[in-house]
Amino acid sequence: MNPGRKTTAGDDLVQRLEQAETALQARELNFQLIVDSIPAQVAVIAPNGEVETLNQPCLEYFGKTLGELKGWASSDPVHPEDLPHVIEVLTHALKTGQTYEVEARHRRYDGVYRWFHARGFPLKDIDGRILRWCVLLTDIDDRKRAEAQLAGEKRLLEMVASGADLTEVLTELCKFVENTAADCTCGIYLIDWRTTTFRLGAAPSLPASFNDPVEGLTVTPDAGPCGAAALTKSQVIATDIEADPRFQSATIRPLLLAHGLRSHWSTPIFSRNGEVLGTFAIFQNHPSSPTQLQQDLISQVTHIASIAIERALSEEELRRSEAFLAEGQYLGRMGNFLWVIATNQITWSEPMYRIFEFDPGITMTLELIASRVHPDDMPMIHDMVERAERGVSDFEYEHRILMPDGSVKYLHLIAHRTREEHGGPEYIGAVQDVTQRHLSEEALSKARSELARVARVMSLGALTASIAHEVNQPLSGIITNASTCVRMLDGDPPNVDGARETAKRTIRDGRRAADVITRLRALFSKKEAVTELVDLNEATREVMALSRSELERNRVILRTELAEELPLVRGDRVQLQQVIINLLRNGSDAMSTVGDRPRELLFKTEVEEGNYVRVSVHDAGTGFEPHAMDRLFQSFYTTKDVGMGIGLSVSRSIIESHRGRMWATPNDGPGVTFSFSIPCLVDRPG
Repeated sequence: MNPGRKTTAGDDLVQRLEQAETALQARELNFQLIVDSIPAQVAVIAPNGEVETLNQPCLEYFGKTLGELKGWASSDPVHPEDLPHVIEVLTHALKTGQTYEVEARHRRYDGVYRWFHARGFPLKDIDGRILRWCVLLTDIDDRKRAEAQLAGEKRLLEMVASGADLTEVLTELCKFVENTAADCTCGIYLIDWRTTTFRLGAAPSLPASFNDPVEGLTVTPDAGPCGAAALTKSQVIATDIEADPRFQSATIRPLLLAHGLRSHWSTPIFSRNGEVLGTFAIFQNHPSSPTQLQQDLISQVTHIASIAIERALSEEELRRSEAFLAEGQYLGRMGNFLWVIATNQITWSEPMYRIFEFDPGITMTLELIASRVHPDDMPMIHDMVERAERGVSDFEYEHRILMPDGSVKYLHLIAHRTREEHGGPEYIGAVQDVTQRHLSEEALSKARSELARVARVMSLGALTASIAHEVNQPLSGIITNASTCVRMLDGDPPNVDGARETAKRTIRDGRRAADVITRLRALFSKKEAVTELVDLNEATREVMALSRSELERNRVILRTELAEELPLVRGDRVQLQQVIINLLRNGSDAMSTVGDRPRELLFKTEVEEGNYVRVSVHDAGTGFEPHAMDRLFQSFYTTKDVGMGIGLSVSRSIIESHRGRMWATPNDGPGVTFSFSIPCLVDRPG
């Protein structure tokens, strides 16, 4: 502007417009800087719907320029299937001026579509006119996939719960993975371990030319990734079956390549007890490794497949059992009956007559049945009749019947009240002759007692040194006292008083030796279990006395925390002492290799809530691996280099027979604590 020239009103207007334009540009630049600084994707749209600007995160995601993205409605940023709905929602918002929300898939720079949630809200001036629309784009792809997986899993589990056919369930599982992960083909191959062969479970997208040769394929490493996965119980990934040196001679390799399949991933399907039920395979037509999404899907699908397969196997087993039921009733010496309470009418099946040894067809009455019932079980019959007349829903009894030849049968009776067609309750039930089972249980009980005795005798070897020490001390005293007594009597004059005292000491030591032998004979004798009142403190002290020498030899420090006035328990003293010996020996053995800390063994007795007495043995040994804790009490399982592994099994059996329980827990520090608790008497006998 010429400084000598006077300004006019027009010049002032031009100047103000230039200043306004500069300010507007500054605000626009500031607005763009703010939008670019937002970490999420942001788009700004003009009132007519045209894209004005996109922030940097948005441009980076799409991999295009602002000019290329202005025509988004006619290009590929929005998935073709979602585009009509997005245009409809945006058009309505531009017309009404209302905030809008819409979900759609947006194409990333690498061609991958991801789900986004778009929320657009209008920016207005002071007069309420819309200046532009600000749209916030939030990536919700992970959420959408999770929702789809959850919905798919729910639908598949509903199929399993509703009893859908196994092939149908497995087919849907394969389709679920193929639709979710895309660019893959799936197959589920069951294993018949009786013949060690594969059986096609489902492979809906693979042709018969591929599936038929797989049926009956032997489960070996030569079968390919599925065979290797089944035998190693681990996932096997063949990124490129053509180049993988492990499967150059695999049976499946030519078949895969002939169908254009290059990558083959196989994952075993496990039952609840860890057995391999089959394998889940994913195939792709190019070399590839599984993504995290695919691994998550594999884990999800193999879990559902295991549930479906195990359910199908259980149902098949149930159908097989039902087919054998009729024959099983005959072979199992079982009969049925119908009892109408109002009329006392009793209808028997033919096996019932055979069990009671009545002539078939004879009219059955309660009096006739009672004539066979063992006299000691008659109160049970009276109780059954009384309950039936009251109309109880169910009853179950075990009783004996006395046959004409004097033999005894044991019967198990169960009955259920059914519809009442005769004005009162009627029962349908079954009776089984369980005589053989009862005799077997008696034999098993005797065998367990014998096993317990054998376990006690096995402990004798380990206690030999202690026994010798305990017996040798009083025997040495007897010899010394006897020699002293002879010298005193040979004196001139004889020392009669001294000899008398020496003889008394000899008698005392003899009784000590006899007490040791008596305890040992009781502990290792073969006799029936005897129930008596037992002081567990006293029983524990006796075991410690017998084991003192062995513990000293093993450098074991023995400590006790025995509760005062411990209530008595009712049980077999010898068997309970056997349990204590087993725990003492186990604790000592567990510390045999310990050299960096004291080998301390703590015996503790205490009263538990619910009127139980607990005995605990804490050791400072090496402890056990977590997976071994559940197996410690199994028969023939041992963590020692020597031993049969029956000590803890027998001990738990003894404690359970005393209506108690036995368990093991890791210590906070080194070692393990073994404990058992059994019911006690509330009051000590006076």
